[in-house]
Amino acid sequence: MRENKVDLSVNLGGVKLANPVVVASGTFGYGREYEDYMNIADLGAVIVKGTTLTARPGNPAPRIVETPAGMLNAIGLENPGVDVFLEEHLPYLVDQNVTVIANIAGNTVEEYAAIAARLEGHKGVAGIELNISCPNVKQGGLQFGTEPQLVKDVVGAVKSKTSIPVIPKLSPNVTDIVAIARAAWEGGADALSMINTLMGMAIDIKTRKPVLANIVGGLSGPAIKPVALRMICQVYREVPLPILGGGGIMSTTDALEFILAGATAISVGTANFVNPRAAIEIIDGIQTYMHDYEIDNINELTGLAAKSY
Repeated sequence: MRENKVDLSVNLGGVKLANPVVVASGTFGYGREYEDYMNIADLGAVIVKGTTLTARPGNPAPRIVETPAGMLNAIGLENPGVDVFLEEHLPYLVDQNVTVIANIAGNTVEEYAAIAARLEGHKGVAGIELNISCPNVKQGGLQFGTEPQLVKDVVGAVKSKTSIPVIPKLSPNVTDIVAIARAAWEGGADALSMINTLMGMAIDIKTRKPVLANIVGGLSGPAIKPVALRMICQVYREVPLPILGGGGIMSTTDALEFILAGATAISVGTANFVNPRAAIEIIDGIQTYMHDYEIDNINELTGLAAKSY
């Protein structure tokens, strides 16, 4: 990356980032997997693989399938549990000076709160992203993200157990995204992450059966970008919380569109599988854009498109 000549720093609801480019949960492991491709401390933050109270094996295979302009995944939150994350993975990230946002998920409100309580006080956890909208987990997940009262309840429960900034990840599989965002705000959310994947499926015409063993999965990649931009614009105009925007960001141009739509920071997900240096290249591209257009501070761009109508 070139020397930073512009101010890329942002504040995502109390999570201070050196730049607005974050890597999305489930697409970057625990950071160590990408250390051969970059200095991971150069990223704004790493959102680690989704973490639950106890270990989960995830869904049976096949659980990933490529689709036109994207991919479907039904991993099912495979992870070793919060204690293993704290003992084995967090120390490495702290040693690397990485800003860490933990992504957590549970089957009940009480489980979310319990995980947040375990994270409280651990050096290096800068924020907590709540996975309340996972469409490929049979219990929990989607039900929390589609009911405003449940969103408010789970956010409030987590906030009562931790002083770490809380960032619920919103589901696009709803009729009114603003109502969901407002419920998160009322529950005490410090920022919003949006959007999670859209529900989808693929069918094998030879076997005449669904490709994914889980039947349905989460659609990510460029195919969902227009939906994400629309929803971010809507929420930015109605709810006074900073937004971590994502959904099909593959390039600097994509990232800038999300910032103009209202995102304070952006998350790179599926692109990491296509190009492991995508996030670093986007940081460099944003710097170049700001230099070319004589923009001193990245925050000057946030929401300009959403304010234009």
